[in-house]
Order: sequence, then C-alpha cells, then structure tokens
Amino acid sequence: MIPAATSFFGLVMLRCSLQRGVLSLLALCILPSATFAADRAVDFAREIRPLLSDKCFFCHGPDPTHREADLRLDMRDGVFADRGGYAAVVPGKPDESEIILRITSDDDDIKMPPPDSHKELTTEEIALIKRWVEQGAEWKGHWAYEPLERPPVPQAASADWPLNSIDRFVLARLDREELSPSQDSDKVTLLRRLSFDLTGLPPTPDKVAAFMADESPGACARQVDRLLASPQFGERMAVYWLDLVRYADTVGYHGDQVHNITPYRDYVIKSFNDNLSFDQFTREQLAGDLLPEPTMWQRIATGYNRVLQTTHEGGAQEKEYLAKYSADRVRNASSVWMGSTLGCAECHDHKFDPFTQEDFYRFAAFFGDVTETGIFPGAPNANPTKRPPEIPVWNFEQYGRLQAIDHRVSELNSLRATASGGESLAEIEKELTALAEERAAIEKAFPLCMVTVAQEPRPIRLLSRGDWMDESHPPLDPAVPGFLPPAAHENRATRLDLANWISSDQNPLTARVFANRTWKLFFARGLSGNLDDVGAQGEAPEHPELLDWLAVEFRDSGWDVKHLVRTIVTSHTYRQSSLETPEMRRRDPQNRLLARQSRFRLPAEFVRDNLLAVSGLLVRRIGGESARPYQPEGYYRHLNFPERTYQAHTDSNQYRRGVYTHWQRQFVQPMLRAFDAPSREECTTERPISNTPLAALAALNDPSFVEASRVLAAHTLTQESDQSSRLRSMWRRVLSRDSTSEELDLLRRLVEQDRAEYATDPKAADELLSIGLAPIPKDVDPVELAAWTSAARALLNLNEAMTRN
Repeated sequence: MIPAATSFFGLVMLRCSLQRGVLSLLALCILPSATFAADRAVDFAREIRPLLSDKCFFCHGPDPTHREADLRLDMRDGVFADRGGYAAVVPGKPDESEIILRITSDDDDIKMPPPDSHKELTTEEIALIKRWVEQGAEWKGHWAYEPLERPPVPQAASADWPLNSIDRFVLARLDREELSPSQDSDKVTLLRRLSFDLTGLPPTPDKVAAFMADESPGACARQVDRLLASPQFGERMAVYWLDLVRYADTVGYHGDQVHNITPYRDYVIKSFNDNLSFDQFTREQLAGDLLPEPTMWQRIATGYNRVLQTTHEGGAQEKEYLAKYSADRVRNASSVWMGSTLGCAECHDHKFDPFTQEDFYRFAAFFGDVTETGIFPGAPNANPTKRPPEIPVWNFEQYGRLQAIDHRVSELNSLRATASGGESLAEIEKELTALAEERAAIEKAFPLCMVTVAQEPRPIRLLSRGDWMDESHPPLDPAVPGFLPPAAHENRATRLDLANWISSDQNPLTARVFANRTWKLFFARGLSGNLDDVGAQGEAPEHPELLDWLAVEFRDSGWDVKHLVRTIVTSHTYRQSSLETPEMRRRDPQNRLLARQSRFRLPAEFVRDNLLAVSGLLVRRIGGESARPYQPEGYYRHLNFPERTYQAHTDSNQYRRGVYTHWQRQFVQPMLRAFDAPSREECTTERPISNTPLAALAALNDPSFVEASRVLAAHTLTQESDQSSRLRSMWRRVLSRDSTSEELDLLRRLVEQDRAEYATDPKAADELLSIGLAPIPKDVDPVELAAWTSAARALLNLNEAMTRN
C-alpha cells in the first residue's frame, strides 16, 4: 500500500536529504580567496578584478553618467594614471597608492567604498588588495574579451594517467595543489554516466552486460561513439539549447495561447544529430532566410527569431510591444551566443562591462527587418493563435516519410529507364502515381510554423531610459558592440553579417561560452561557474588555459559539436569516481579542481524519461506534435482568453520523451516544474537543483511514476518465475547493477509487507492499479501486482535512480 512504499522511500530520502544538506553546508565553507600563504602570488583575474567589479565599478566603471571623480577602475589607464601628483595605484608602493589610503581610512568623508553605497570591504579583502599592490599590481585585460589563442599543453608529471590534453591541464593543476586524481569509476557507473550524459536515458541491461564483458582496449570509446550516433543524442542536447533560446509552445504574455513553433524544436534535434557545424547552426537560426535559396529546414530554423514572448491582448500598444520584442531579442541573442548581459544597457550604459546604451540599440537594429507587428491580428481568444508570417512545413516525422518516398521514386525512375515490356512499365507508373498521392497527402498535413521573413528595416532609435515613446534620437545602423572586433559587411549590416561575426575567429566570446557550457553538461559546473555572464560580474575560470584550449579546439575543428563532446567524455578526468574523500570535501567542496567527478540529479525531463525507459513504456518516436502527459485536473483554471481545459494524450504521445512535452510558459507541466524545469520566459543557462517535499511527493504520486511502476512490476512478474529472481531483475533493470544481500532483503520485506496489506484491502490494490492508461495483464493477481508495484515505486524513487553519478 502507499504508506508501506512511503516508509521505504522515506528512509532513503531522509538519508539522501541529510547527505545533500551536508554538501550544501560544505559548499558554504570554502575558505575566502583572501586567505593565502604569504608567498603566494595574488591572482588578478580571480581575486582582484572581481573585488573591483563588485565594490567599485558602480561608481568607477564603464557608465559615464554615474562615474565619480572621473576615475575608471575597469581600465588600466584609469588605475595607474597620474592624477596630478598621485595615482590610484602605484605598483609596489601601497603607501603611495590612493586606493589603499581610501579603503583603509576611518574618515567617512574619504573612505571607499563610501558608507552610503552599502558596500563594504572585509579585512581579508583589504589585505588582499594591499598585497596585490605590494607584488607590483599586475594588470590583465578581462579574460573573456582577450583574443582567443591556443595555450601550450602542459607536460604531465605522470605519463600513464592522461588520455588526452584535457587530462594534462587538469593533472598539472592537481600537482600544483598537491592533490591526486580519483580512481576510475566502476564500469556500470561509467556506462550509466555516459548514457545519461549523451542521451538522457539509462543503458539497457543488454548494453550493460556487453560493456561489462568487453575487456578490449577502446571499449569505452566505442560506447561513446555508439551513443553519439544515437538519435537520442540530439534530443538530449536539444533540452539544453531550448532552455537557452527560451523555446515554448505558448506566447507567454496575457492569455498565453499556443503558437505554431514545434517544427523549430525538431530542427534543433536534427541539427545536433546531424552534427551540423555550430557556425552554420548559428547562421540558420539568426538568418536562414537570408541564405541563398534557403532550404525548408533553414527557413524553419529562423523560428528562433519568433519564439519570444508576444501578446494578443486587445488593449496593448503596438509601439510598446515592438520595443519589448526588440529588447527581448537583444537579451537573448547576446546571452545565448556571447554569454553577456547586453540587456543591462537598455536604459543606460552598462555598470560593469564596456557595453554602451548605443551598443544595445545598434545590436537591436540587426533584427529591425524581422516582419512582425506589436499586436498580432485575429481573434485574441484563438488557440492556437495566429502570428504571421507562418508557413506550412514538415515536421521531423513527415520529413522522414518524404525522404523515403523520394528515395523510392529515384529507384523507380531508374527502373523505368531500363524496363522493357508494357506490364512492367505499367506497374512502375502505378507505384509512382501512388507515391505522388502519398506525398501530396503528407504535404497537405504539414503543420504551420512561424518563420522569419525580411522586410524593409524599421528604424531603431536609442530610447532614453528605455522609454518606448521617445523619438528624440536618430535611427541607428546595425553594429556589434564597439569594444569588440567589428563585423565585416557591405552596405547596411544584416542578420547574416551578425551571425558570421558571432562565429568568426576574431570574436573572443562564442567559442569560450559554448565550450564552458558544454563542459557544465558533463561536470555539473562550468570551468567558469557563471554560465550566463562572462563579464566583470561573472567568474573567472578556475582552469583558464583549459577553457581556452577547449574553445580553440572547438573553433578549429570546424565548430564540430560532437568532436567537442567526444573530447570531453573520453578524457580520464571524466572517468573519475564521483566519491569524495574527507580531504577532498574539505579542500574543494565544489569540485573546482576536478580531482573527482560530480554527482547531480538528472534534469526534469530525464527523470521522467528514465522511468518510462526502465518500465518499457517509452515511445522513441522523433519529432512531431508536442506531447501532453498527465497533470492535475484544474491546473489551467486560471488561464483565460480563452478559457481552456487540459486534455492529456490518451495515445502513444503520452509516453514520449520530456523534450516533446507541451511547454505552457505560465503553467509549466507540474511534474517537470517540481524538478526545476524553467518557464522559458528568458534565457536559462543553468537550472537550479532543489531538494523539496514537492518533488518527493511528485516522484511518489505523479501518475507517470505510478503507472511506470505498475508496468515495471507486471513485466517483472510475467518474465521471472520466482521471488528471488524477480527482486534481482527489477533491481538490475532500474539501477543497472546487482543488489547487495541487504538491499535484496529490504526489498523482499517491502513486497511481503505490502502483499499482506493489500490482501486485506483488495480495493486499495484496485485503486493503485487503476492509475494510468497502460493495460493490466489479465492473468496477474491484482494483490500480487499491487505489492510489486509498491516495490517498483520505491526503486524508482531512490536517489540512485534519478542521480547521475
């Protein structure tokens, strides 16, 4: 019964909650960066620049309207300039440096930061700045804006451990820290890690058995290649990309009606599976319509420019919402490709980074040719709503069918050229006619998709304080931020020029940003921990040379995404165990030094995908309409314009992967939301990982979890003949490994306890088994099935079942 399952689940979750709580506390116990050995060189990029940015740039940074004393501390010239007999910093001479005088003063009239700024330097931070000055005040440009060059690969102290260049960088750092790498993960853990990381799905029992039996050299690399070639790789990568571009099935504002965009999601999946080069991936999304004779997929790709939030409210102001859409595109494109907060310059120059307000609006001008209106025409209560321009396009499933038709037509045309005899020709013509009719039927069923159509660019002006009614400034031509290398273009710059600039060798940001975020997918944290801001308020990378090496390797490989992923996951650094020693926990609680692997809960979609996969319910169809899984009745009761009632799918769509789930921005599917899926109103570079009772309750009681448990239990009962083999089989199917005798005994006692309780309350057994659409085997005893369903629920709720180790 449910209480029995809860008791087992509760014990496990209590243990895991305590473990996570300890880890959270340890994460807060990192020694402050100002705690250093007397002979250690101060790291300007990691220790001094972040302090200046946090405590000083607001008044002494890029924004001239708020700059005090005409002093810039974000620029070398400002820091060291002669200011009439004194300087902010005199290298090697703290007693002659005005900055030291000010930060150590007790006089509120000259003390910096001033008391009314509500910013304060700690004693350790003051000592750190003073020591930096004593050591000569080394100054470096901001790491993310420096030209991207390949650093030399360090010589490894151990020739045996490194498998590629990544390992040499990591090992060199560990040697400096007097640490050693962790031992390798066991093979089951490694295969589960690779499977979840590269496909978002667990390995099947037969894949585990084959890998365990393969002792030949290159066994791991072959698994990597197999998984990269899997169509599920594209689905896995798409989940993260769709977070970045804030993909959703609905408009977001006001009535949050459905809009036509699902083929864009299929394009993203197909692009990752085809290993489309990232520079071309960029061009097609930003400017596919401007390419010569764009293909249908390239036109679908331009749905990126249309997937932002829009309104269909009758009282909305046309001009206001055009300004909103324009600003949204600047925020998103600059975040997705540049890892930058250019959006902060909408109303004024950036407070911390060298982006000006003019940069913001010149960037917006690239998108001035996107055909749209501030308020879209048609009935405001239409669902799906109309957001022209829209064109009929194929989805991935239809594309596959058309490809097959074209292949067969080509074969038949070849046969017709060599056929002899009227009967043979007649048969060929008959089949060709049938194929033409089939093609026409498929094309007639094409879904609509929003696309980009270029128009005469509308004027984009600098808006004082972001005021959409302001027309006091002249129209601006498109341009990239002025402090970065310029974009090559003829005449007025276009979105295609922007896309080419983003992936040019001169752009220092794009390759670093993508490489850093890709690293995060496989280590839980980027080499630079702030994934959405590589500017002054971000975080300098812990392994700067490794990040630059990866970025150059990615760029010079032809922007080959699978090459970047393969390089990372075939490293020895990746293979390490995620188990930590007390010394590791004390020295490096957040695993910045990479002396071990990381453990983290699976993303929301993969939590659900996992239970569908191990139960056998998962439908692996690629692309097509969005899926509507179970969710509580009445969840949409607050949606209006129009009012609507959610209808869960009752066919195979119910069991499709999470990447296909209908994404209602205002009301995200509640099971996914409980596991931290974002609303996708803005670019999401990193999801939080929370540990809440709501998620625990969803994992225990959500219909998908309960149904998957029932189907897994039924499979176990029908495939295995005795209790012991059933227990072992279920455990292995969910966790990929054999159970210990203690674990097996605990699970056995749970089954026996629930069997006894359900025998006395068969109605409760029937209620449990009634959840979900999947049929119940007729030859299985309901009490027995209910008892094993409870056992399956407990296993699927284990921390190990939904954690990537």
